[in-house]
Amino acid sequence: MVAINQTSLQPASFLLLGMAGLEDLHIWLSIPFCLVYIAALLENFILLFVIVTEQSLHKPMYLFLAMLAVADLVLSSSTVPKALNIFWSLSKEMSFHACLTQMFFTHLSFIAESTILTTMAFDRYVAICNPLQYATVFMHSVIANIGLAAIAKSFCVMFPTIFLLQRLPYCGHSIMPHTYCEHMGIARLACASISVNIWYGFATTLLSPGLDIVLIGVLYVLILQAVFRLSSKDAQLKAVGTCSSHACIILMFYTPAFFSFFTHRFGQNVPHRVHILLANLYVLLPPMLNPIIYAMKNKLI
Repeated sequence: MVAINQTSLQPASFLLLGMAGLEDLHIWLSIPFCLVYIAALLENFILLFVIVTEQSLHKPMYLFLAMLAVADLVLSSSTVPKALNIFWSLSKEMSFHACLTQMFFTHLSFIAESTILTTMAFDRYVAICNPLQYATVFMHSVIANIGLAAIAKSFCVMFPTIFLLQRLPYCGHSIMPHTYCEHMGIARLACASISVNIWYGFATTLLSPGLDIVLIGVLYVLILQAVFRLSSKDAQLKAVGTCSSHACIILMFYTPAFFSFFTHRFGQNVPHRVHILLANLYVLLPPMLNPIIYAMKNKLI
């Protein structure tokens, strides 16, 4: 018998349905999506412009903010424009390879941002707990290497998923009830075992952003311990206020993302519209809120 060419079992394109079951609300949902996305673009581009053009801001903390702004721009721009096209019924179709590309850059920017947030927590830890070593630890060459390491780590984690998805037969299944393409959302359409995809996604989630959130938590506990040893109550309150606002942003970033990741594996009883809505939160709200929390409260910026 002639072997079946596996590529023939891949759909030419996927049809994304957006918020399945809430089609009547798509126009109304597009309004907050559009406004939040525009705000995120303006805030992050302004932040980048200020940091690049102002020589006094060429310091580690602000360079990490610039990296975070770039990651936020890639994360939101990889997903929101297509979601708006779906809501406005302009184009719900996406080619198979375009879908893989969107999936790759969405997850790559998420992992990169997670790495940058961890580095920023370490930056604050060194600045508060070991200030005399700060200039030695965070030289410009080290900061550049950290940026390259964040990209390299994200690339190494996500590149195998392209091959894991391309090897699967889809048997003509091409309807995806989502606003954007993600690894397990694509894999669920396959008509073969996806156990390798499930375990790879589970392992990389725990070992990459999962480990990052643990490290961030430990670093902020150490920072708070150092802060409470200060004699000034005003300094304590200021540091606690800053840490709490950072913690809120971090929770807003990780909680919907982890919910989405683990719902694909263990949450079959979770209503689909709830899953899709939360999956959009971590690509919408943090890119808009990060510049406000991290930059607008900074007197130099």
